[in-house]
Amino acid sequence: MDELWLLYKDTGDISYKQKLIELYIDLVKIVAGRMFNYYGGNVDYDDLLGFGVFGLIDAIDKFDISRDLKFETYAQIRIRGSMIDNLRKLDWVPRGLRKKAKEMENTINALENKLGRRATTIEISEELKIDKKEVENILSEISTINIISLEETLFTKGDIAINPNITENPEHVFESKELKNILAEGIDKLNEKEKMVISLYYFDELTYKEIANILDLSESRISQIHSKAILLLKGFLKLKGIEKN
Repeated sequence: MDELWLLYKDTGDISYKQKLIELYIDLVKIVAGRMFNYYGGNVDYDDLLGFGVFGLIDAIDKFDISRDLKFETYAQIRIRGSMIDNLRKLDWVPRGLRKKAKEMENTINALENKLGRRATTIEISEELKIDKKEVENILSEISTINIISLEETLFTKGDIAINPNITENPEHVFESKELKNILAEGIDKLNEKEKMVISLYYFDELTYKEIANILDLSESRISQIHSKAILLLKGFLKLKGIEKN
């Protein structure tokens, strides 16, 4: 494998590039499968694969073999970023769903600013003048849009953290570390259940079903917890000037 990388980087021969693509194509399938699972029926699996291949090709072209960085880690981030970027361009989220997500986000942020603490589901339902069950249903419904919205921000801002071609710039290094510190601070403000879901989902890469089994909760409840945690993180990033309004 090392020899193949050297041959491609030395010669730029398309045949070596094709072999690298074939060698790492399973990474695209892994990321596509994971994203398809939590995007539900809103996206096409084959579209995700296509977007992911573009990300893999980009990763192969930009990867610096002289740096102490594992290609699989770098490639998965670029593959995921390519999928997210293309989904954003497609604007696949229905307008009504986007409106619900924005209203829920604004309500939670306003309540927390007013109360000076975490808003409960009952308080959110009273503010929106809907029952608690409907709040939970909305949180489940907007889970996907919240995740992709946050990931768009993190990929755009956080790209500096994983692009080996630009991390030599001291300003980029500082911005990358600052973003990681802000994210860590935001996650620390979540309650224990939210922290657990975020950790199991993003760091242990478990599915909703697997997390539900661990926490002895329903998959829909895990989706709700995840969605609310993402909304809170987005609100925190806005407060810090990272997330767009």
